[in-house]
Amino acid sequence: MSGHSKWNNIKRKKGKTDAARAKVFTKIGKEMAVAIRAGGPNPVSNSKLRELISKAKSLNVPNDNIERAIKKYKDTDVIYEEITYEGYGPGGVAVIVQTATDSRNRTAGDVRHYFDKCGGNMGVSGCVAFMFQDMGLITIDDEDEEVDEDALMEAALEAGAADFKSEDNVYEIYTEPDDLEAVAESLRGAGYTLAGAEVTKVPSTYVSLDEETAENMEKLLDLLDDNDDVTNVYHNWES
Repeated sequence: MSGHSKWNNIKRKKGKTDAARAKVFTKIGKEMAVAIRAGGPNPVSNSKLRELISKAKSLNVPNDNIERAIKKYKDTDVIYEEITYEGYGPGGVAVIVQTATDSRNRTAGDVRHYFDKCGGNMGVSGCVAFMFQDMGLITIDDEDEEVDEDALMEAALEAGAADFKSEDNVYEIYTEPDDLEAVAESLRGAGYTLAGAEVTKVPSTYVSLDEETAENMEKLLDLLDDNDDVTNVYHNWES
């Protein structure tokens, strides 16, 4: 999570080249494989799969690609497991790394190496998780300035949202994790186009870094982002 705004991360992913976007979808595909194995290939009855489909669409992945991925991972013999790693990045930044992997040893070794290389250290389970709260996050991009902020806020709060923030023509609507889908559907039904809807981790406090330490933190995020096994990274760096 980049600073206080998840939107920074979403914009970063949206702006990538086609090859990089394909890499992002490879990560989502692995998450789909885990979700399908746990709850089946039907998104109507599998809320986690629905969330991942929404996430893929927010990153401009074509529907055909999503359908092919569901078919592929429904029939795959490869078993991916979700493993979460925690640690401290440069300057004491709290970092949570979510992965979906078919090789626990490979992924653990890679993640540990990245922390060490950038001046951080990987810790034990639970060492930083207490600093984050799971929240549903819906983002709406009002680049054309066509959204009435007051009307959107009212619609979001009436639908059950817990918090509402706006910055640089982007609206962030926070919900309890279990309320994410209902609030998102309500806003879609009201005619709003969502840029993203997913469960995220929101830090309770943030860390500021000097220029040199920030460069190392950026390097750590790039290394994690480039690893196919890493699906999500959350941190409390106020970038």
